[in-house]
Amino acid sequence: MELIDAIQQIAILPNAELEKLLFITERIEVEKNSILIDKDRTSKYIYFLTEGICRIYYPKEQKEAVLDFCFPGDSILSLKSYVHNTPGYEIVDTLENCVLYRIPVSKLQDLYNSSLPISNWGRKLAELETLKIEQRLMQTLFKTATERYGDLLTKEANVLQRIKLGYIASYLGVTQVTLSRIRAEIK
Repeated sequence: MELIDAIQQIAILPNAELEKLLFITERIEVEKNSILIDKDRTSKYIYFLTEGICRIYYPKEQKEAVLDFCFPGDSILSLKSYVHNTPGYEIVDTLENCVLYRIPVSKLQDLYNSSLPISNWGRKLAELETLKIEQRLMQTLFKTATERYGDLLTKEANVLQRIKLGYIASYLGVTQVTLSRIRAEIK
């Protein structure tokens, strides 16, 4: 998905306002296994993924609890950093070489103060990110691991070739042995 499509998917901006947003946006290429957002650090950017896959996770004692995966077209941000300018809880790393666009939150805040359409766009971005968190919570509480696995396959069909099974098992909250059983059931 292209950057303009990702931006307009959040909320349609008039061309003049879109140009202001694009002016502060930077295209970056990030190698596999790089950290975009680190826990206990204030994230200074919001990202839009156009190529590759990222993983959102929390370190948990000796393990990692995978919260979600990001695919092209997704926005990536630490909501706590974005809203409160304080360190977040999560780590976001790249599972493949990635192409992203990043917007400095400080420059975006300046645009919010000078442009009502961009300010509304930013509010909508925060709302959509909040809904993503709610959706993850509802999936965890009310769907089985098999149902969540099916949802992941629907979202990204070739996920098994691109994401380590251990990460998928952690995302589902099951062991790799249980994931093998789920995969056998679905085939």
